[in-house]
Amino acid sequence: MDTTNKLPLDMLYHWEATKADSPYMTQPIGNGKVVEYTWGRAIDEARRMASYLKSLNLPEKSRIGLISKNCAQWIMTDWAIWLAGHISVPLYPTLNADTVNYILNHAECEVLFVGKLDDWDSMKPGVPDSVRCISYPLSPPNDFETWDDIVAKYPPLEGQVHREPEELATIVYTSGSTGRPKGVMLSFENMAFAAAGGIETLGVGPEERMLSYLPLAHVFERTFVELGSLYAGFHLYFAESLDTFVQDLQRAQPTLFLSVPRLWVKFQHGVLQKVPKQKLERLLKIPLVNKLIKKKVLKGLGLDKVKLAGSGSAPLSNDVLDWYRNLGLELLEGYGMSENFAYSHMNKPGRTRTGYVGEALPGVEVKISEQGEVLVKSPATMMGYYKDEEKTKETFTEDGFLKTGDKGEIDEMGRLKLTGRIKEIFKTSKGKYIAPAPIENRLMSHDAIEMVCVSGANQTQPHALVLLGEEIRPKMADESFRKEIEESFTQLIKDVNKTVDPHEQLAFITVVSDEWSIENSFLTPTLKLKRNVVEDAYQEKVDSWYAKKQPVIWQ
Repeated sequence: MDTTNKLPLDMLYHWEATKADSPYMTQPIGNGKVVEYTWGRAIDEARRMASYLKSLNLPEKSRIGLISKNCAQWIMTDWAIWLAGHISVPLYPTLNADTVNYILNHAECEVLFVGKLDDWDSMKPGVPDSVRCISYPLSPPNDFETWDDIVAKYPPLEGQVHREPEELATIVYTSGSTGRPKGVMLSFENMAFAAAGGIETLGVGPEERMLSYLPLAHVFERTFVELGSLYAGFHLYFAESLDTFVQDLQRAQPTLFLSVPRLWVKFQHGVLQKVPKQKLERLLKIPLVNKLIKKKVLKGLGLDKVKLAGSGSAPLSNDVLDWYRNLGLELLEGYGMSENFAYSHMNKPGRTRTGYVGEALPGVEVKISEQGEVLVKSPATMMGYYKDEEKTKETFTEDGFLKTGDKGEIDEMGRLKLTGRIKEIFKTSKGKYIAPAPIENRLMSHDAIEMVCVSGANQTQPHALVLLGEEIRPKMADESFRKEIEESFTQLIKDVNKTVDPHEQLAFITVVSDEWSIENSFLTPTLKLKRNVVEDAYQEKVDSWYAKKQPVIWQ
């Protein structure tokens, strides 16, 4: 189907006219039960909610917030907001009250949709009294008006509402690995260009199935899952909870599957708990047996029907990529930002190169600045930051290219390799510069490591802070386990140090005993490391660690 010049609402009317009775979304509601939404039902409910929003007589183009884990209502709400002539403002379902308050006030939200949340009690104090709240069927107990009551009471909004391509559609607040989140303004054209281009590049059609579980408040999921399903017309399934994730995957039998590095590593660790790495490698080398083993492992993960698997939002270690590819799952890395609606670069099947994030997507111009910074430009590039002209100006070059903040290089086939964040590069006491990302990537090849942070500003050599895999953390007090890890990590340091320049060689690895999570602000809502928070947490101990002159230190 030709999606050229089709905006999101045009696609809605297309499926309403051609696929009203076809299943679109499968929503688990607990105890193994699900609710099925056809295209017709989903659009009808969105039109009814749009009628209700119109009845509130809000100022034109009001900002309307939605805070919920992924569910069918999340997507219908986005549509309803657009149909009613307003602007959607998604909030991560893991924010604290202070950030909720900042975003709702900064965007001047009039209304907030409250859905599935794990800790509403701690967020609730952040919602200003002036904001009218509406609750979803799966939301925590509250006394707000409910989605079902509103949809039962209001007639569907009639006709085809038209929104202009350059109109502001949504404000996405960045997950903010530093400072306050910034409001990225995206137009209908930005969203349409990214969704249509992504679908076309991947050759995705209406027969696909996808499980939606990464936060829809993040552009990665919004572009390829919400907008992807709207442009290709495929079936979406939602996950109920972490505990039911395997059953959710097996219900969906996804043909497309996206994840983030932290989860790809967790899946791998889960497999290696059952079958040790050496044994698995041995089995995969045996002809005939290897096919059965690959199939069994992928089936156990619920990924045996996957044709295309993607990873984004942060770099994935080369070893993990190769491990999945060895299982027959061609894991494709992509690269994008909130500022270009996740539409920038992607590896293409058969043209991948380990360590590279792929080629520029159709319509994307890319160049490397004199400082080595990756600069990109396309019709998916944001309108700017909400209420922050100064920041917007700083983020663009004179000729309209977006400054990504990433350092990179391009190979002869046009594939991009990211070599670190410009702001993350630090200087040793010898005046030498170090980019932590490539060293972290090498350390992640060790299957006991879940996350790593390489640091060492103003020290003679860098060091690494390491979080062990969740399943082995309980053994940290065991003396023989520690001895085993110490020997293994000492060897790891030697191996890594052979591959880097002398000034980049690691002095030691510290195994941390803390949890790095979203809750304690060590990670962003998309599971990226907040480097400044991690470094600050251990700052006082660093000098004493260097003084010990040991290769492996336990916090």
